[in-house]
Amino acid sequence: MQLSMFEIMVTMILFIWVVFLVTFLTKKTYEYMRRRGLPENVAVYYNRKIIHILAGGLVGVVIPYVFTTPLLPLVMALLLGVFTYIPHKTGKLMYWFQVEKNMYEVSFCIMWGVIIALGWVVSNGNYWFGILPVLFMSVGDAVTGLVRNTLFKKRTKSWWGNLAMAAVSMPMGAVLGLAGVAAGAIASFIEHFEYHPIDDNITVPLTSFTILILAMLYAPSLLTF
Repeated sequence: MQLSMFEIMVTMILFIWVVFLVTFLTKKTYEYMRRRGLPENVAVYYNRKIIHILAGGLVGVVIPYVFTTPLLPLVMALLLGVFTYIPHKTGKLMYWFQVEKNMYEVSFCIMWGVIIALGWVVSNGNYWFGILPVLFMSVGDAVTGLVRNTLFKKRTKSWWGNLAMAAVSMPMGAVLGLAGVAAGAIASFIEHFEYHPIDDNITVPLTSFTILILAMLYAPSLLTF
């Protein structure tokens, strides 16, 4: 397996972008929201969803058009998992988006990398089998959280948020046909439930990924390649 210099450079750029986003940019958005009078928990939760979209979502969309293998994206994701875990371990949280009571951003990073890599491997190089579940987790779940935060001003579960997620995820799923649409719908339903310490950053991508792989094995006519 030979990695091109171009892929290495893009990996570095994407890594720097994510670090800039979580250490600087979202700190500024937190300060702005606090100045506007938003409660701390609301500002933190908005920031988490901003990171979902501009890190997980944006970078995820780039992957199929740049990388010939998922090795570098996986390494980047695992490094970011360590990067977000260390503040929890040291007690020095990045308070503008991290909270003491959970480490969901760590599982987000790990699942992002693992699902993309697994999707590429089991589909013999079709990135979208991993990218779609990651987009459901990154963009679909972010829309859910933004709706809930706007309506209830706290982290909570509401079917309004799940409907918003479905409205975004199902059209995205169409890139892989009816199976992708179904995966987006079911992921939007599954997101409503949590079984601590297993969070929706695990259940959403894992469930939708499983549906896509089952379709590939047993109902390929439901897929658009």
